[in-house]
Amino acid sequence: QVQLVQSGGGLVQAGGSLTLSCAASGVSLSSYSMGWFRQALGKEREFVAATTWSGSSTIYADSVKGRFIISRDNAKNPVYLQMNTLKFEDTAVYYCAVARMTWASAIGANYGTWGQGTQVTVSS
Repeated sequence: QVQLVQSGGGLVQAGGSLTLSCAASGVSLSSYSMGWFRQALGKEREFVAATTWSGSSTIYADSVKGRFIISRDNAKNPVYLQMNTLKFEDTAVYYCAVARMTWASAIGANYGTWGQGTQVTVSS
């Protein structure tokens, strides 16, 4: 069974940048489409970004489009979420997830394995 390990995150000032990474233990992620989601305190989980297994196709939530970049290095396993020009409203716990299908999806139910989550806090 795939287990995801996330790293990165932390506290940053508004306008700053952070990069999250997501790697799998025991298996390569190179064959899987991947997504990032987030959940702010008191709110429902929401989609952030997703990529196909090859990285050739990506989709983003409107709220992060132009600021966040999802990428992957299949030779090295991890999937990354580069977050630029961070805003206070980006504060949330971020989760990576492995998709059940080969295309990039914004629907959480299409993901079968989730990382442990990592806190991102943006100070205003």
